[in-house]
Amino acid sequence: MSSTESQSSSADQDAALLADLGYKQELRRHFSPFEIFSIAFSIVGLVSAFSSVLQFAIPNGGPAAMVWGWTFCSIFLATIGFALGEIASTAPTSGGLYYMTFMFSSPKWRCFLSWIVGYANTISNIASVASVDWGCAVQIMAAVSIGLDLDFEATTAQTFGLFCGLLISHGLINSVTPRLIAHLQTLFVAVNILLCGAIIIALPAATPKELRNEASFAFGGFVNLSRWSDGFAFIVSFLTPLWTLGAFDASLHLSEEATNASTAIPYAIISSTVLSLIFGWGINVALVFCMGKDLQGILDSPVGQPMATILLNSLGKIGALVIWSFVILIQYAIGAGILASCSRQVFAFSRDGGLPLSRWIYHVDKRIYVPVRAVWFSVMLCVMLGALSFAGPDAINAIFSLVVTGQYTAYSIPIAARFLGGKELKRGPVSFGRLSFPIAAVAVVWMTVMTVIIMFPENPNPGVGDMNYTCVVQGGVLALATIYYFLPKYGGMHWFKGPVVTVSREDIAPNVLEGREKEEVEVPSVKGQ
Repeated sequence: MSSTESQSSSADQDAALLADLGYKQELRRHFSPFEIFSIAFSIVGLVSAFSSVLQFAIPNGGPAAMVWGWTFCSIFLATIGFALGEIASTAPTSGGLYYMTFMFSSPKWRCFLSWIVGYANTISNIASVASVDWGCAVQIMAAVSIGLDLDFEATTAQTFGLFCGLLISHGLINSVTPRLIAHLQTLFVAVNILLCGAIIIALPAATPKELRNEASFAFGGFVNLSRWSDGFAFIVSFLTPLWTLGAFDASLHLSEEATNASTAIPYAIISSTVLSLIFGWGINVALVFCMGKDLQGILDSPVGQPMATILLNSLGKIGALVIWSFVILIQYAIGAGILASCSRQVFAFSRDGGLPLSRWIYHVDKRIYVPVRAVWFSVMLCVMLGALSFAGPDAINAIFSLVVTGQYTAYSIPIAARFLGGKELKRGPVSFGRLSFPIAAVAVVWMTVMTVIIMFPENPNPGVGDMNYTCVVQGGVLALATIYYFLPKYGGMHWFKGPVVTVSREDIAPNVLEGREKEEVEVPSVKGQ
């Protein structure tokens, strides 16, 4: 069998599996298993992600927190990847998490829980795109500052303008054939690995002796610059690995564009998680040996980015700018990939009527087989989130905290529902057998605890300006979604029936048919506002 015939046969099997789950094939399967792994690994973008969130570990324990906090968190972050990978194997659709919630949950709660997961996943994905592009804008401004010998400090308006430009460029990239993003993944993986190698190998080799730390300080130096107790400061430092390693579900939302999706998606989630944790540990070790002991100076540097400051101190202006340019490139690539994933989840949730304007958003450009309207709807929401930067850093930080709290809400419910929903469902080709339940239990408990930790302020006695408003934003989003669902006459409870059926009902597996509605079923006009 030729390669073309093999790919055609695989695509037919994937389309048949999707039809078995109730959906017709509307998108084209451009992503090979390796490209799906590549986009899962590239979206993490370790060095770029570290650059955006390192400020949470340095003041809350310093070197010891960076190394051992990452080590401790790795155990629990791995369980999230394993649990999501396993359930992704059972239902590889772009809807992903809310679809699984509906299929796993009891008939009494399936629609409401699916609705909540859909909204939590949507807002977390939108926040992911916004935070990545905002981080890219800040990194570009840091490069300008380094290039101008620290004589430049960007204003909020300048950063926001650049942020909007980056979003628009990513929207344009995602409005052409997905083959472009698919074929670029090999390059992005290579650059990611080389950049990790540059930090792990080249940075220690180039760091001056006066900035090199001895092993006792690198592995045991605990520096608490916060006002929390040492124990709680160490816990707060977990925010660095939590924000670095996220978007576990990114490849899942590309399921309907992947070949061999039932195996490619779970293996992409699991392998990218494990590889990122290993490389991340190496990056932490390299940094603690090369950052010197003046941690307050790193935090107070006019560069505005602790990672960029460490590179500038160790490599000098030219060396730092060379490495930093690749950091920016990877961050930009992450933005393109995460917008692709986000738009597919928005497309899928609109297909099932979950979002306002669903009937308009649910559209595929038949020339390129891309949900272009979902792409630009996502861009518009990201711009609105970014505009909150003018309300101050606390407001924008609270919005971006939705990346983690929204994701953990969307992950925890389907993982728990799988074991608590009382359903007997066929396992997918990727399964951990008897270990499935303990892995899932540990993952859900960890995500629940960390969601609470993320909502603590930076210091124990905050004023109005120092408050952590994540709980307000997260609670507000879920409260509005709940009100919208139970709204008399026009609420989702009157018309949202979970995933719709877009193929002949005879093509659906019996175990997923119960409670499903045909797409053409009449619903109140509010569904398509």
